[in-house]
Amino acid sequence: MLPGHAAPFQQTFYYVNPSISADGRYYWFYCAFPPSGNANYGRCLGVIDFQDGSTRCYPETQFLDASPCVDPANGEAYWCSGVDIWKRGPGANDRVEFVNRLPDSIVRNRRPWRITTHLTFSADKKSLNLDALIGTECFVGEIPLDGSPVRIWQQFDRCYNHGQFSPVDSNLQLIAQDSATNPATGEVRGIDSRMWLIRRDQSAYPLLPKGGNGMQGHEWWSGNGERVWYIHYHRGVEFINIKDVKPGMTEDPPVTLALPSANVSHAHTDSRERWIVADYLPPLENQSGVLFYDRASGKTITIVSFMPYLAPGMSAYHIHPHPQFCLNDEYICYTTTVRGQVDVAFVPVRELLN
Repeated sequence: MLPGHAAPFQQTFYYVNPSISADGRYYWFYCAFPPSGNANYGRCLGVIDFQDGSTRCYPETQFLDASPCVDPANGEAYWCSGVDIWKRGPGANDRVEFVNRLPDSIVRNRRPWRITTHLTFSADKKSLNLDALIGTECFVGEIPLDGSPVRIWQQFDRCYNHGQFSPVDSNLQLIAQDSATNPATGEVRGIDSRMWLIRRDQSAYPLLPKGGNGMQGHEWWSGNGERVWYIHYHRGVEFINIKDVKPGMTEDPPVTLALPSANVSHAHTDSRERWIVADYLPPLENQSGVLFYDRASGKTITIVSFMPYLAPGMSAYHIHPHPQFCLNDEYICYTTTVRGQVDVAFVPVRELLN
């Protein structure tokens, strides 16, 4: 667990977002001060410097959704606030810097529910992804890091979120069709097909044209950009090779079940797809767990067998373990509640391979 505390509530980033500098010195995490805030807005960022042992919370980093990401090259954190994107370095004396903002032609005096669910960098490191939801309109595209105008790839009349740039192709993003509540009527619109690809200057198209029976979710890219991994609820962790997916397809592509499990909720793979780490919701009340799976040996190791939920009001922060591989796949980090508070835990992967 983290050796210091900047806030009473410390939580890992959403698992598709890097949160640690490449040299392992700086680790960023979410901070909250219950009962203020929730999973959509009100949390801010904290950082630990493993070199000098200091832990700091920066209240000026209050962010929308689960938007923060970290540039591993220099340890700078990026986040969404209002209609803006901001960044700052990890040092106590680093200054907040403006990056870009949504144009008035999109916002039109409205309050955004989201700018980007999870910020990710394009492969050429020139842009951040965009999946803004304002009113009943959704805008998918990119936010240039040099401050030049936001580029809209496609506008939708329904909700698409969880956008992620391909790690190898700056012209390709993975987006997720999601249910959404009409802000005026309260009507909830469901899902036709969860996972979609979108290319610059082309219309989005589904990975599973037949809809995938509505059981897919929590998707992420493979490290080489060749596969989309996801959870098939009540079945396990699966992936699709994107070379098998084309615009206009009417039949579903081949699907590979990599980890059978009836209870997996979120998962992540290392950069070479040798291992899977997942959190799960057992058929018991008020607990969750984390497991590690070695694809080559078929060996499963339980990292945490019992992680109790806390007071009901804490559910507003979306407290799931959200495990992810980090620091060149040498560690797994996840959110834990085993000591009666929300905090970050690390486990060395080498200890799981012995």
